[in-house]
Amino acid sequence: MSDALRAAVADLLDRADERSEGVLPIVQAGAPVLRAPAARYDGQLGDLLPRLVEAMRRTMRAAPGVGLAAPQVGISLAIAVVEDAGTVDDDPRERTAVPFRVLVNPRYEPLPGPAGGGAGAERVAFFEGCLSVAGWSAVVARHRRVRLTGTDEAGEPVDEVLTGWPARIVQHETDHLAGELYLDHAETRSLTSNENLARYWAASPDPAPAAAGLGFALPVARGDS
Repeated sequence: MSDALRAAVADLLDRADERSEGVLPIVQAGAPVLRAPAARYDGQLGDLLPRLVEAMRRTMRAAPGVGLAAPQVGISLAIAVVEDAGTVDDDPRERTAVPFRVLVNPRYEPLPGPAGGGAGAERVAFFEGCLSVAGWSAVVARHRRVRLTGTDEAGEPVDEVLTGWPARIVQHETDHLAGELYLDHAETRSLTSNENLARYWAASPDPAPAAAGLGFALPVARGDS
């Protein structure tokens, strides 16, 4: 199986190099690979891994996006890349910069806020999109604070706490590796084309106006773990 996988990945990368300067096609919703739990990465790709990581980096940036999981390019392995330049300091999403990094076999667990209090993990709701659901966005409640574990591409351990938008990115990409799409967790009535998101709801990241206009209730922010 590893030889067949290596051959398939090598062919995918070769074709991308020939046709699109190393940018891979992004699989869209409805493809079975997006709904199957990805296999744990245990070195199956050998020396192909750096080529795949570079191709995923190029693909994510070209899209553009802030994260990309291997199943989104048709490879069912637990590998993802993330990167975000961040935004202004007063962004309510807490969208701080995320330098480019590779996540291998990542997992996350929700954490309560720094103050604790026993109320459970805090969740916050914002519009979210996905490169594999092109052209659409919806409001998703995510854990505000998570602990991320796994390794990087060199096998070095990753164990850190993330808050705000970086935590959201990690949850989104790790969910991909479990065969989940953001739509599985979204407020259904919030689903909007990106054209209408820009037309009606782009004035602020706050989803409250969309909740009022589209007729959905925002999730409870605390104690819903």
